[in-house]
Amino acid sequence: MLKKVLVLLLVLVAAVRVHAQELQCDVVVNSEQVQYTDRTLFADMQNRIFEFMNNRRWTDQTYSTEERIKCRLLINLTEMPEIGTFRANVQVVSVRPAYGTGYESTLFSFIDKEWLFQFNTAQPLDFAENSYTSNLSSMLAFYAYMIIGMDNDSFSRLGGAPAYDRARSILNLAASQGANYPGWKAFEGNRNRYWMIDNLQDPQFVPFREGIYNMHRQGLDLMIESPEKARKSVLGTLEAIQKLSQLKPGAAVIRSFFDAKSDELVNMFKTAAPADKQAAYAILSQVDPTNNSKYEVLLKR
Repeated sequence: MLKKVLVLLLVLVAAVRVHAQELQCDVVVNSEQVQYTDRTLFADMQNRIFEFMNNRRWTDQTYSTEERIKCRLLINLTEMPEIGTFRANVQVVSVRPAYGTGYESTLFSFIDKEWLFQFNTAQPLDFAENSYTSNLSSMLAFYAYMIIGMDNDSFSRLGGAPAYDRARSILNLAASQGANYPGWKAFEGNRNRYWMIDNLQDPQFVPFREGIYNMHRQGLDLMIESPEKARKSVLGTLEAIQKLSQLKPGAAVIRSFFDAKSDELVNMFKTAAPADKQAAYAILSQVDPTNNSKYEVLLKR
């Protein structure tokens, strides 16, 4: 009898491993700027988005519970133009563990200022990959695949391609059927959802995506056992991004990279050899002048 119970437990554990969802997503809805009497609406919105992101299988990849990708959506509601319609700016963040440490590296960070969607408690939040259901579900699904794609790129060279293909399909459907909701089209700015996925699928950005792999698998994952080798790999990534930024100044995905990585890069190089610190500063101050005050610490001996 005991043997049968143990076998059943092993089967159940295996099933959990096979069917665990990809994302472990924290969701925060900040509604302080919206004047509306029934505040339970916003709690329901937060819970429904949480369930949408976390209780769905996005790919056919195998994830164990501990392998789920940690991410966060901070949804800052700014306006309710009419009952049931909301404007928001949203910060999307995902992290990735560094091998052999308890450190979690910010992998993806993007602020999307063009969220416009409808939500009410009576309408289910559904998603069908090959059809358009709502702008909210499209935006959430788009970022689910962006998060998965970036994570896969960091573990396998160009491994995020299938997820990016799915994100592109969502964008195409939303752009054609989304009743002119913002953020899906090229002419609406240079740092929106269109340009994020366009950059990542542009053949000219292959060095960036390869750099994401090199920075993490050959960089952060080696920092404990071989810090000098790891820093050399990260410098190679920065050099590739520097060349790319000269070809594509102001690219959305490069801005997103430094939003995610500026603090980490400072911490990585401030204890490096003087030559490596100087090389890192020369690139960072030129490619990411917005954060130059952070990088100046690398000039100190």
